[in-house]
Amino acid sequence: GDFSGQLLAYLSLGPIFIIVGFVTLIIFKRELHTISFLGGLAFNEGVNWLIKNVIREPRPCEEAHSTVTTKYGMPSSHSQFMWFFSVYSFLFLYLRMHQTNNARFLDLLWRHVLSICLVTVALLVSYSRVYLLYHTWSQVLYGGVAGSIMAIAWFAFTQEILTPLFPRIAAWPISEFFLIRDTSLIPNILWFEYTVTRAEARNRQRKLGTKLQ
Repeated sequence: GDFSGQLLAYLSLGPIFIIVGFVTLIIFKRELHTISFLGGLAFNEGVNWLIKNVIREPRPCEEAHSTVTTKYGMPSSHSQFMWFFSVYSFLFLYLRMHQTNNARFLDLLWRHVLSICLVTVALLVSYSRVYLLYHTWSQVLYGGVAGSIMAIAWFAFTQEILTPLFPRIAAWPISEFFLIRDTSLIPNILWFEYTVTRAEARNRQRKLGTKLQ
């Protein structure tokens, strides 16, 4: 009968939905930066596991959750995951995707709205871990701090180290076989794909009209 608890329990499944979304996006887009983002999330989870097994701080109410995969709770893996995802996405939106069209106000508006949504979801997922007695406040706080630091470090690593290598990686035979591509030189991939798709659709429509005449 605890509606709030049920809602927060569903929200705490956020990392699973994000992973499924990334795998789906990689299958259909096959873009190196997206693959790097997922790699950063996986590395972040590995760091979380390592910290937990070094600190070994127990969860606040172990007997209430017998199905958890680990008995250690410091730092919260959910909190660390969500804040990594949110902070990295924030950096990507404001530092990687640059303005390329004239709709400056609308472009900034959707970025601000999306950023607020990302932070809100991260806060709610973090809060859900305390409400559901999986973690203490300090565990979700340190998880959020660790995830944010990891996100900043991984974004810098991707931009400064990996991105210059992406054109070479995309030219590998195995990359060409799996149609893996590099879009790092395109400022705003959403706008680019929109304009290219629209231009191609008009071009095909003209050709179809010519054949029918």
